[in-house]
Amino acid sequence: MYSKLPSIVFGFHGCDKKVKDKILSGESFLKFSTNAYDWLGTGIYFWEGDCQRALEFARDAVRNTKQTKGIIQEPAVIGAVIDLGYCCDLMNRKNIELLKKASRYYLYALNDKVPLINKGELPDMKGRYRDCAVINALHLLITESKMKAFDTVRSVFFEGNELYDTSAFREYTHIQICVRNPNCIKAVFDPRELNAEFPIP
Repeated sequence: MYSKLPSIVFGFHGCDKKVKDKILSGESFLKFSTNAYDWLGTGIYFWEGDCQRALEFARDAVRNTKQTKGIIQEPAVIGAVIDLGYCCDLMNRKNIELLKKASRYYLYALNDKVPLINKGELPDMKGRYRDCAVINALHLLITESKMKAFDTVRSVFFEGNELYDTSAFREYTHIQICVRNPNCIKAVFDPRELNAEFPIP
């Protein structure tokens, strides 16, 4: 009864400027990411409320070409107005329990095959192969059970070095949104510069 999130959020997507220009002109649209390591499963990925983090991602991808399937030569950011709709918020106890069921369903569906594992170093574990498989299994389980499909998936991602000795806070921690229903993206925009003469409301 109390778990529904405020509906509209701003999301930011790091990409190449050519991709941004095509999307803002209406020539193209944001594409689903289908990588086997996408930790929130198949969908369109955004940083919630963090334009700077999206730009950092795009800049990092210029140097680390394995970070994204598309080539980024000129880093850019697309803003989006997102209606979370029916959201699988993984900071909500009910959805955590649902994900536990999906993990059991995933193992059962493997039929004794070796399950995928997440790869990389803690806390990032950037190769989230197991997480991706379990999230996608969750959506399949929902479909097979004739339950209402999730429009979006949302969770916190603990990333980077600790801010100070023994800190639980990480340098690049952020909230990520995976949009599965493109109709949740109500508008895309070019993030504007701050007018320093006025306060941010």
